[in-house]
Amino acid sequence: MKVFKTSGVCAREIRFKINDKNIIEKVSFIGGCNGNQSAISALAEGQTVKEVANKLAGIECRNGTSCPDQLSKALKKLA
Repeated sequence: MKVFKTSGVCAREIRFKINDKNIIEKVSFIGGCNGNQSAISALAEGQTVKEVANKLAGIECRNGTSCPDQLSKALKKLA
């Protein structure tokens, strides 16, 4: 499982697992709003890294970022 320390959002970190075909198998957020993050995880799991990273990039909540945007950054950096 890879771990990404977030910045500018309520969640402290994002943990995710990607298989050898670049499919996201698991996403979990530590801290923050459970409902929103559960929805993001459910939508991302089973999708390709590229597809999810591109769709979520640039979504803003506050501080010029959001939990979806942070997941995009995590996938681009660590996947």
